[in-house]
Amino acid sequence: MSAAAGSSVAAAPQGRPSRAEAEAAVRVLLRWAGDDPDREGLRDTPARAVRAYEEWFAGYRDDPEEILRRTFAEVDGYDEMVLLRDIRLESVCEHHMAPIIGSAHVAYLPERRVVGISKLARVVEAFARRLQIQERMTVQIADAIDRVLQPRGVAVLVRAEHQCMTTRGVHKPGVALITSRMTGAFRDDPALRAELMAVLGCR
Repeated sequence: MSAAAGSSVAAAPQGRPSRAEAEAAVRVLLRWAGDDPDREGLRDTPARAVRAYEEWFAGYRDDPEEILRRTFAEVDGYDEMVLLRDIRLESVCEHHMAPIIGSAHVAYLPERRVVGISKLARVVEAFARRLQIQERMTVQIADAIDRVLQPRGVAVLVRAEHQCMTTRGVHKPGVALITSRMTGAFRDDPALRAELMAVLGCR
């Protein structure tokens, strides 16, 4: 599967390094930083760092579209907006490998079927736990929901702070980046979009 912005699963690199090679790479970085990887406090750091990477980048092992495939049709004709707000996300900037911390709001207008709300959170998690830029992540979340559920519209808004600009570079803490992706009725109907923003408390 392609690693393009709309793809659900990034292509795995050929010849993935072993755990031992990954731990050796961490030792190199510790030496490059100016410390001794053999001192007591750092002796277990390479193994800990690799385990942390497994958690931070677990999204590469998940297929977001597969997460969404189990849906429910018994909704008694419900066709109004479904909104799951304030989904915490933790990602990593692909440019500096610094944390991206924030939240996502995900809304859709069901056509005939709905999906369990935990699945929406899991889709956000699957895309967030990869090396990312926020703009692409926002598109990926919305487009995966749009492809699988085929609703009348999808809206995704992400607000996050990027440690690559708060702890280095311009050093501007407290600055948040807001991105959005609207499809279908959310893109075409200003009244619906205004309703969404009102529910979210956005002007």
